[in-house]
Amino acid sequence: RRASIVLTGLTPTSAETSQFLADWENRGSNAFADAVDRLLASPHFGERWAQHWLDVIRWAETNGSESNMYRKNAWIFRDYVIRAFNEDKPYDRFLYEQLAGDTVGQGDATGYLVSGSHVPVATVGQEPSARRQARADRMDEILQTVGASAMGVTIGCARCHNHKFDPISIQDYYSMSAVFQDVEFGSRFPELAPDHPRRVRGKEVYDQIAAVHQQLEKMGAWEENWTGYREFHVPLTKTNKVRIKFNWNGVRLDELEIFGPTDSQYNLALAANGAKTYSPPEMAVVRAQIERVNDGEYGTQAWGAKAPAESKQKPYIEITFPELADFNRIRLSTNREDYFETDYLEGLHRFNFGGYTVEAVGKDGNWYTVAMSMSSAKQNSRHPKRVQLLAQLQDLIAVVSEEGPTPSFVARFIKPAPTHVLGRGSPENPREVVSPAGLMELDGALRLPSNSSGRARRAAFANWLTSTANPLTPRVAANRIWHHVFGSGIVPTTSDFGAAGARPTHPALLDWLSAELMQPTLVAGADSSVPEPWSLKHLIRLMILSDAFQQQSAPRPHAVKIDASSALLWRFPPKRLEAEVIRDSILQASGKLSPTVGGRSYRIHNVKKRYSQWQVVNNFGPDTWRRMIYQERMRRVDDQIFTAFDFPDCGQVRARRPISTTPLQALNLMNSDFVIEQSKFIASRALAESNGEAKSAVGECFELLLGRQPTPGELIACEKVTESDSLDIVCRALINSNEFAFLP
Repeated sequence: RRASIVLTGLTPTSAETSQFLADWENRGSNAFADAVDRLLASPHFGERWAQHWLDVIRWAETNGSESNMYRKNAWIFRDYVIRAFNEDKPYDRFLYEQLAGDTVGQGDATGYLVSGSHVPVATVGQEPSARRQARADRMDEILQTVGASAMGVTIGCARCHNHKFDPISIQDYYSMSAVFQDVEFGSRFPELAPDHPRRVRGKEVYDQIAAVHQQLEKMGAWEENWTGYREFHVPLTKTNKVRIKFNWNGVRLDELEIFGPTDSQYNLALAANGAKTYSPPEMAVVRAQIERVNDGEYGTQAWGAKAPAESKQKPYIEITFPELADFNRIRLSTNREDYFETDYLEGLHRFNFGGYTVEAVGKDGNWYTVAMSMSSAKQNSRHPKRVQLLAQLQDLIAVVSEEGPTPSFVARFIKPAPTHVLGRGSPENPREVVSPAGLMELDGALRLPSNSSGRARRAAFANWLTSTANPLTPRVAANRIWHHVFGSGIVPTTSDFGAAGARPTHPALLDWLSAELMQPTLVAGADSSVPEPWSLKHLIRLMILSDAFQQQSAPRPHAVKIDASSALLWRFPPKRLEAEVIRDSILQASGKLSPTVGGRSYRIHNVKKRYSQWQVVNNFGPDTWRRMIYQERMRRVDDQIFTAFDFPDCGQVRARRPISTTPLQALNLMNSDFVIEQSKFIASRALAESNGEAKSAVGECFELLLGRQPTPGELIACEKVTESDSLDIVCRALINSNEFAFLP
């Protein structure tokens, strides 16, 4: 039971317990090793251990801050973590992909970098100092995530001055900040591995698509009807001001991007790069500011404009660059995340722009047309073959996009700006420029040129972090595993290995475990094979099969006086189960737990508007009968039942969950609608499996919830309750017992 809960977060079923007991009779202690191997191979292992990692990095599906807006498709990163644990992805590779997954076709993994909370740019306003402060705060969130989860250091303490306890200077802080200067919070289409079906099909049909495009371009102009977003090329033009005029009375945009021929990632229109926007103020919808159109925040909010039907002037946008620049590519987005604020933009045409014109200011200061669209009807009449080509193009695009990616909340990348040390942490007090680097105390010089790309910086940092010469990374990982197996780390402060953290209780053991993680020496089981380097499952297996783990948890009075916390491992330390284990085990006992692994989160909250609050909807139906890791995670929201069991709100790093004992916990397990309903399901299941015989049904309830038969005294008491009330009351009492709610 202990091994099953630690490894999968679920209590063993009656069938699993019976199988184990039969194996034990025949094979002795080898039966336990086999059971552990089965649990490690279970798809539910990844669900259990992914939750530990998500706690540390504060993963959630809202931004936090005042607006606390929804992060669409953030669950894609959660599923990546679950797969990584199930596949036993080597830990060094796991960290590398989360830091620089876009370089190896694992773009989903970079959701790690943006897992913390942030204030969306669209809600910051246009005050330059406020935007600089918001950017600095977002970088601090990234450094906190990396420092706490992978390095076990409180690097945020060096944001304003040298660390007061550890050898981390303010230069170290901003050198690490320089590593991640290309990272922004937001949604995008992540990179795909070369063997991804979409990439393979795309290579096969790319030449055909290019040939069709070439023929269409000879016919002139482009399509005016489109959905999501469109990117198009225009003649190479040098200017400092671009205007896009829409031949339509109402229009809305999520983002407008302009690119030049030399740097495909540098968005000339981005406000952070110095660009400014303008649109006729009399046309702007109230509170739908023009500044949103180039804030780099896809899908957060949109700009819209609407002219009177009789107006001769149509909506337009002007983008002014800080200096002359060449451009030849424009991307228009009508909210690629399908986030549509109807309360501000009601009545605006969402997709159809009815044609548009691109203009640029020439050397003489006059506006000149660079490109323009024409109606499909006019083009089709001028070029009859165009209809055939468009149909052919549509078929080819369908082949490419059949298994296309989903835009997800992962790291977005921009051109890294120079990084300054900020006096007292203020963006208004920039000092010397620093190069990207890790911690100097750990030989963190990355030796990159000052103009190195963001990808190169993050890849170099990831290689430094996962090097076998780095003493922190393997120790932090091994200690974190020990914490989740035994309830407390060898270093109890699992995310602070610095001078302010706790001293290790068994330093030599921690050294050995970290060495065994990097380069295993012990065989992994019956096949007598040595595991791969950095195998987390190998280290977990060693701990579960150890004598320390297999001890009883019963107290001994003289030992309790000396070591009440069991830090010296004289017994297995008992602890209360986490909220997820309690909830999932109740569902498993009732037979209602869905075995589905992965997928979109199930909803328990209302659909909120911008500054309203998330509220839990009283919904405990079949759609919610999945593992709790798949429940929507909203920051600063009480789920009304399991928050009482110290379920974290994702606002702070939770490497160690607090454990409290309060009357509210018992009240929730006795009186909540969820527990009442599931108790009835458990009672019905027990009666069905006992052919309606009350005595056997009581025993079945004990088996389903506690994994054992009742004692004679328990059986008599429960039969009386069943006769006077009902069997589901017995189930609620068992759910409230320490035996159910604590790790044995």
